Amino acid sequence: MKLSAFEFAIKDGVAHITLNQPDRGNPLDGQFAEDLNRLATECTVNPDVRSVLIDAKGRFFSVGGDLNSLARDRRDLANFVSTATADLHMAISRFARMNAPVVMAVHALAAGGAVALVAGADFVLASPAAKFYAAFAGIGIVSDSGGSYYLPRRMGSRRASQFLMLNETLSADEAAAAGLINRVVAAESLNDEAWALARLLAAGPTLAYGEIKNLLISSETEGLEGQLENEARAMARITRTEDAWNAMQAVLGKRKPTFEAR
Repeated sequence: MKLSAFEFAIKDGVAHITLNQPDRGNPLDGQFAEDLNRLATECTVNPDVRSVLIDAKGRFFSVGGDLNSLARDRRDLANFVSTATADLHMAISRFARMNAPVVMAVHALAAGGAVALVAGADFVLASPAAKFYAAFAGIGIVSDSGGSYYLPRRMGSRRASQFLMLNETLSADEAAAAGLINRVVAAESLNDEAWALARLLAAGPTLAYGEIKNLLISSETEGLEGQLENEARAMARITRTEDAWNAMQAVLGKRKPTFEAR
């Protein structure tokens, strides 16, 4: 797969995606969106992918949207944004709905749409040097990349409103306290711990992870009875799989279960 904005490899069941435009700050531009959509599709359909690890090269994790692209042609701005977000939003949807869990390792500043990507990941580890900058209101625009969906679910609606409208920057510790990330990891350990988590997830019940991810999404819009039915249907689907049956038999036999399906 030829990519311009990323590096990509699959190892030990982990799809390793690296933002790879360090000289530009890894901006979210049209090429980024197109590449990310291709990667999300590959991770969805490739049977070798059981978890996803996303990290970045360079001084920044990502500076967010490419302001030079946004401010290039006022007459074409709405069309440019609509085209770029089509690919970007499809990618975000596919990462959210795929069975494989997504781990993100943030080593430095994430701004704007990159913060939304962070919020959408299933697990986020960050170094003490990481910062999370809202950015959108600073240039008079609104959150895209799923920020208006994920930020209130991670942080709570009042905290998300404050973060976005006051154009805040959160330290890694503040982001952890707010629920935006899982935990802060020493900079020298970030890569190893992110890989260890991704490999742990890759060895787990991938089909069950997919059901959990979709149940958590539907819980935000369903009433109680509707969500109970969603749970019952998901449980019925997953208990029909060889993975679930074999895992139950392994636990009863005091053996460690292994999982193969995805």
